[in-house]
Amino acid sequence: MCVVVVRWPVAVVAGLVVSVAVPVPRQAWAAQCLGPKPVVSAVPAELKAYAPARLAGLATGAGVRVAVVDSGVDARHPQLKGHVVAGRDFLRNEFAGRRDCVGHGTGVAGIIAAGADAGSGVQGLAPGVTIVPVRVSEQQDIDETTATASGGSSQTFAQGIRWAVGPGHAQVINISLVMPQESEAVESAIADAVAAGVIVVAAAGNDGPDAGVVYPAAYPGVIGVGAVGADGLRASYSQVGEHVDLVAFGDVTVASPVAGHQVVQGTSFATPFVTATVALLKQRFPRENAAQITRRLLRSVDPAPGGARSDEYGYGLLNPYRALSEEAGPVVAAAPRVVAAPRRVADSSEWVRAGWFAAGGAGLAVLAGVVAVVVGRGRRRGWRAGHDRMPG
Repeated sequence: MCVVVVRWPVAVVAGLVVSVAVPVPRQAWAAQCLGPKPVVSAVPAELKAYAPARLAGLATGAGVRVAVVDSGVDARHPQLKGHVVAGRDFLRNEFAGRRDCVGHGTGVAGIIAAGADAGSGVQGLAPGVTIVPVRVSEQQDIDETTATASGGSSQTFAQGIRWAVGPGHAQVINISLVMPQESEAVESAIADAVAAGVIVVAAAGNDGPDAGVVYPAAYPGVIGVGAVGADGLRASYSQVGEHVDLVAFGDVTVASPVAGHQVVQGTSFATPFVTATVALLKQRFPRENAAQITRRLLRSVDPAPGGARSDEYGYGLLNPYRALSEEAGPVVAAAPRVVAAPRRVADSSEWVRAGWFAAGGAGLAVLAGVVAVVVGRGRRRGWRAGHDRMPG
């Protein structure tokens, strides 16, 4: 089966150009929206590594509300039916956020919460969560210069975040959108979210290593997520910097609007793997606050090239099973440099769990050594003893 790889900035901005150049009525706009795609029957390589069936024995995310602040979520998708509650559409005020023209938010939500399907190997890591869709933009970058009918604005972005925390009752917020510049409104909204005990997870950006930091991932306390490719190394598009806390798979298979799946790439799609893991941790450790959940997440990562902490990989590679199953190790003064590049196999299109998590044998005590660094950096970025500060 041939599935097209979509680079979201290209696909979404192309739609933006059309909408700006030629204003169209709602019926014509609907005709431009993505329709159903073929169903992918095989188990994608990233799910062979993350093994959601194995995670389900520990937690499913049941009882946890996750806001997806994005382009909406198509609640009609068979694997998302019953997982998506009424949210809010700040862009067009339609369908309570449960429609998605470009498919970005639907793909993100599917990585988090898509239920298992007998005809497909694609599913979410946390199928028990409740997805709260908050539609604020149909492009990946939020920029005042592109604040059009499909773009939204930083003010809209901030409103969406505040709504997610308030009427949306979100406990975790996934933000797979980025802003190239800072916004006081968004920074304030996220600071208030964090003060309320909400964990915010955000994408690190897709403009490559020379592009610098993006927001809200670079705001104090946010969990910033970069992407790795099929070789286990930083994806060429993944931005680097202090805002990267950890990395996850970025070239993945996701749910498409209405039905079916498509192959996509970006830090946008690495981010929901981390969000899903946070939701699983919140269910499994209900007494832990945001700071404790974040420390547990970062203590359980597998070492990556670059040592205990690098601007390319953050503290390491996401490992949901270790996060759920291992107790946090002792805090040590410093962690030795660990270089553990994942192995390739004959079929380079497959990520193999043994290769991807080969560094896991390094031992949790060594990995826990990053905590001293995490705490120091967390203080600089605004984490507090009681809970994390996060904008994404």
